[in-house]
Amino acid sequence: MSSSEANRAREIREEILQLFRNNGRRSFRPKEVANKLGYRDNADYRLCRALLEELEAEGLIRRIKGNQFGLRPKSAQLEGRLMVHPQGYGFVRVEGVAEDFFVRARRMDTALDGDLVRIGLAARKPGDERREAEVLKVLERGRTSAVGTFEHSGSFATVTPDDRRLTHDIFVDLDTIGEASNGDKVQVSIDAFEHRGGAPRGRILKVIGSADDPEIQTIALAMSIGVDIDFRPEVLAEAQSIEEAIPAAEIERREDFRSETVFTIDPADAKDFDDALHLKLLPNGNVEVGIHIADVSHYVQQHSELDKSALERATSVYLVDRVIPMLPEHLSNTICSLNPEVERLTFSCVVELDPHVQVVGFRVVEGVIRSAFRLSYEQAQEIILGLKPEHDLTETLSRLNEWAKTMRDARFSHGSIDFDIQEVRVELDEKGRPLRIVPRERRDAHKLIEEYMLLANRLIAERYGSDHPFVFRVHDPPDADRISNLSDYVRAFGHELPHENGHVSPVALNNLLRSVAGRPEAAVIEQAALRSMSRARYDTNNQGHYGLAAEHYAHFTSPIRRYPDLLVHRLIKQQLDGERRVDVDELSTLAKHCSEREQVATEAERESIQLKKVEYVLDHLGEEHKGVISGVSRFGVYIELSELLVEGMVHVRDMEGDYYEYDEQTFSLVGRRSGRRYRPGDVVRVLIASASVEKREIDFEFV
Repeated sequence: MSSSEANRAREIREEILQLFRNNGRRSFRPKEVANKLGYRDNADYRLCRALLEELEAEGLIRRIKGNQFGLRPKSAQLEGRLMVHPQGYGFVRVEGVAEDFFVRARRMDTALDGDLVRIGLAARKPGDERREAEVLKVLERGRTSAVGTFEHSGSFATVTPDDRRLTHDIFVDLDTIGEASNGDKVQVSIDAFEHRGGAPRGRILKVIGSADDPEIQTIALAMSIGVDIDFRPEVLAEAQSIEEAIPAAEIERREDFRSETVFTIDPADAKDFDDALHLKLLPNGNVEVGIHIADVSHYVQQHSELDKSALERATSVYLVDRVIPMLPEHLSNTICSLNPEVERLTFSCVVELDPHVQVVGFRVVEGVIRSAFRLSYEQAQEIILGLKPEHDLTETLSRLNEWAKTMRDARFSHGSIDFDIQEVRVELDEKGRPLRIVPRERRDAHKLIEEYMLLANRLIAERYGSDHPFVFRVHDPPDADRISNLSDYVRAFGHELPHENGHVSPVALNNLLRSVAGRPEAAVIEQAALRSMSRARYDTNNQGHYGLAAEHYAHFTSPIRRYPDLLVHRLIKQQLDGERRVDVDELSTLAKHCSEREQVATEAERESIQLKKVEYVLDHLGEEHKGVISGVSRFGVYIELSELLVEGMVHVRDMEGDYYEYDEQTFSLVGRRSGRRYRPGDVVRVLIASASVEKREIDFEFV
């Protein structure tokens, strides 16, 4: 190595170390390091990669799973977020550290689930799967309230939290009981928890209602997970002050799409329509597709009360029996919603496609529309199938559907992963009780809308996120260990998933999914593949979207129900206006917050469906049903009932007549004496033995 090359290596080495020192809790992939430090030259990039390996070998940085690197901490004390298991122990997740740290219940001090804590690391013992730690200090409470069941007995009252991760009953100040009665669902504050041997103390903040009311059960569940149900009075007042009528001057300055045949397609029970389409044939033989998105940013001004509230929520939450909107209904269902036969303001992505369905160009403009048709997915599907030949949109939907199929096929050929997981819908009666569980259909009408929204999101991210601060929708490649495990898992079924040390191409995953389609084990393998994926998130650092095989991707098309889309609208408008007033650090914080709130919403939605599934099964106790084994663990066998579409478990402790052992090679339970084997994909018959609404669990027994 020449002296100039050696000097350059020392320079890059110091720049890399400084980057990690300045971002002590963050981790970066080699390409990110090179991009942040401006190494565009191939020689510099190769040297950067080599130096990362060298610094790791020296112990100055550490490799984190997924080919990421982070600064190696110098202390045995770390800070992280505590996650508590219902049985009392917990794990602390430290940003930038691959493995969580295990905390025994007696080492928890006064920490509660969700708290930011400082931990001290214990010496590692041979054979430990995880390193142990103890909580030294609670730095920040993760939650200031809880939801649970109220009980008053004599001189004291308690609330037992619904969230089983809160393992302590909360003692209630008797002066705050108010109208609460035994058995009510209530919201209680968490004011003090000073001694591990004691209990948290708080005040009744709100009486939600009777625990026997199905609607109250759903609301209480969502609140216990962290969903805010009610809007503050000042937020509602600000929303009501916005007038529906659009000033003539505002219409005048926008592009006018009112002469186009604009239409929306949404679920039959939807009330917030945030996207619409139009189609126009152009003289040059191309077509114009207008993708019109509700212009929420026009009404929700930055730092207003509406904006603060929307940011806190960050997303609408779609529970099994209701929607908890991000914005008050006066905005989400009226002012911003692209309702038919009324003028509405839009932020529109107008795309020109050639006869081969290739994008010739596009523009983003503030517009005004007047939707001519409001279609449900079922109505749109009938038109697509030719069942309503006289409908004004027959030709339009036929063309859009064919082009959507072409774009979809092209997406998959470029590596977009074709997950087509069967979802279910719980039908309820007027009192919120489950009547039946049915598959959620996903037909051409759904895929049509999805494809044009994906198109707009990709185009927007590529143009406006390349050279300016932006919020991307990021999906990292799957963790190498998970892919290796998935490959072993599918091999037990006779399938192959080629990979290189855990790195797999989307094409290989698609080939696997196609090879299992229609086979008995298809659903099991599809779910296993989905679980092996990384979780998508919002980030100011563009790392691409693995699942969509997209180098640039953002969320632009749902600003009524997603705050990141509102952020993206504002950022684009600032660019169009020539403004550059963006605090990247603040934007990064907002993106992280939105990702966290999305996880809360997803959990609430999933748990609300599971609640109704358990309620539904209560009417079928003692029945025998056919099911498919969806998973196997050391503790038992998970089974999904083919007819009822619910999942439960046969515990090992209830498997009589033999002693069962877990076979890691075949992911199955095997009887020691009989040799009987239970593995994923097997068809079995079970008895519905019990169901717990409180735990949201269903237990089966083998017939």
